[in-house]
Formats: sequence, C-alpha cells, structure tokens
Amino acid sequence: MTGQGESTAEQIRQDSLEAEARIREHIRQTPLDPSPWLSREGSCEVYLKLENLQITGSFKLRGASNRLLTLSPDEVRAGIVTASTGNHGSAVAYLLRALGWPGTVYVPRTISAAKLGALERLDATIEIYGEDGVEAENRAREVAEEDGQFYVSPYNDRQIVVGQGTVGLEIERQLEGVDAVIVPVGGGGLISGVAAVLKAANPEIEIIGCQPENSAVMYHSLQAGELLELESDPTLADGAAGGIERAAITFPICQQYVDDFVLVSEEEIRQGICHVLEKHHLLIEGAAALSVAGFLQNPGRFRDKRAVLLISGAKISLEALRSVLG
Repeated sequence: MTGQGESTAEQIRQDSLEAEARIREHIRQTPLDPSPWLSREGSCEVYLKLENLQITGSFKLRGASNRLLTLSPDEVRAGIVTASTGNHGSAVAYLLRALGWPGTVYVPRTISAAKLGALERLDATIEIYGEDGVEAENRAREVAEEDGQFYVSPYNDRQIVVGQGTVGLEIERQLEGVDAVIVPVGGGGLISGVAAVLKAANPEIEIIGCQPENSAVMYHSLQAGELLELESDPTLADGAAGGIERAAITFPICQQYVDDFVLVSEEEIRQGICHVLEKHHLLIEGAAALSVAGFLQNPGRFRDKRAVLLISGAKISLEALRSVLG
C-alpha cells in the first residue's frame, strides 16, 4: 500500500485537484451526455459520464497517470510492476510507452481477449498468472519486492484514488445540481475518489455503488463491517470482478461516503449493454453496464432528480459481445 495520507473528503478533493493539474495533458475530459431514454424511464434527468471514451477506453488512465507521474527518478529507474484484469494494465502500459519507462503487467488467465489484445497492441511486457485479479496482484507484489521494483496497485493506493477522483471534478464543472451519481464498483478506487470529491462539495449528493451479483465482494464486506475473502463466479462485468486486498484503503472510504449499493444480475448486465448499444449507439463493457442496470432496477427512486451514471469502460471482447447479442 503506497502513497497514503489523510482520507477525509476535503483532503481527497484537494489532492484530486492537484492530480488533475498533473495529469491533464495525458487524459481526455470525457463527455457528459444526456440520456432521453433513461430520463423518460425515471421521470428525471439522466446523464451518462462517458469514460468509455477515455484515451485507453476506461477511467483507469486517470489514476495510473497520477501514480506514475508522482514516482521519483529512482523508482522509475528500478522498474514498474502492476497487475490488472485489463483496463488498469492498459492505462499503465500506455503511460509507460509514452514516457519510455520500463515495466511489466501481470494479468490473470481469465482476462478477456479484448483486454489482452489491447495490452499487446501497447507493446506491454505481459506475464499471465493466477485465476483472478487477486492472484495476479499477489504475484506482482512478490516480484516487485524481490526485484526492488515499484508496484502500482489498481486501486489500493491513495494516488490512484485521487486520480480517479478527477472524474468527480469534471462532473461538477459539466453539470450543476446533481442529486445522485451511480458508479460501477470493483476494488473501489473509482467510487472512493468520486464519492469523496463530490461529498466534500455537497454532502447531500447521493453516491450509489453497483456490483455484479456474481462478484459483490465490496458490498458483502461493507455489510459485514470488514473485508471478506469471497469466491467470485464468472461475470460479464469482468472489470469489476475478483477479491479485494486486505486493508485496502478504499474500504473505509466507501464505508464513510457511499450511501447505497445495488447488486445486478448477469441478465441485467446483458440488457444494459444492449440498451446502451441500441439507444446511444455506444459499445460498452460489462462493468460499465452496471450503472445502467442499477438505475433500471428502480428508476422511480430518481423521480424529479438529476442523476449521473458513470460509464466506466469500453472493452468488450467479440466473444462476449456475440454472447450478449445472441
């Protein structure tokens, strides 16, 4: 666990402002588009924050950029190691190539073909290890410690969290009067940063996390009051699947600043992907569909409100897409 500090909403917000200045030239301000379809479903105003249109196809570029750009010259020279189910790895690989720095990405055997292909196209040094993200993470940490390299966590790092918090800063600038933000959740880096940034400015805003029923580790851990080690079943939302490191800094931030959680079935994820493709002509991955599916479970709760659904990423394999459309 690296790059830690105070985790109050106010301090995370301040650090996210500093992160935004640091990473701005490396990332894209993504669109915040109205959704007439979802607005009609909920008798409300719905907007989609399109992080699927981020440079590397997901929000992960924000946190990865901030973490890498805060490393010392000695840490860079020693080499960089990370682990990912795909999107974080692509973000790190993109920056490493752009900056000319050495590094290795560990991925589990269950990584989707689309995300593995994206890594390969970025000329990343790839090591395949384990059956899920936690096993790949543990191996990457071991190698980093043995070889004196710097390990870049996908979520369990303050600099990652405040980098993801820049999504919240953009939402604030793009739209006033937001009542609720719905966010896909895996390890919690995205929702931790977004929730803290937005709550610091408006404590009344509602932050809702969405997880797949087949891999709802954060949800069940929050219910239990402690991080649990749970098995995950396969899910279309592979970017939000897998376990969470013990003592992850995202857990207490979620405890403090996330108001509610929604669990989503595989059929609801499938329908969410299809709906966004049909109504918005956008291709999104399973994890990104979590916010749409979560909204559609109970659209009436947002009546007369202004809600933002975070669309977290674009990478879905052809095989998965065929299955969804089939």
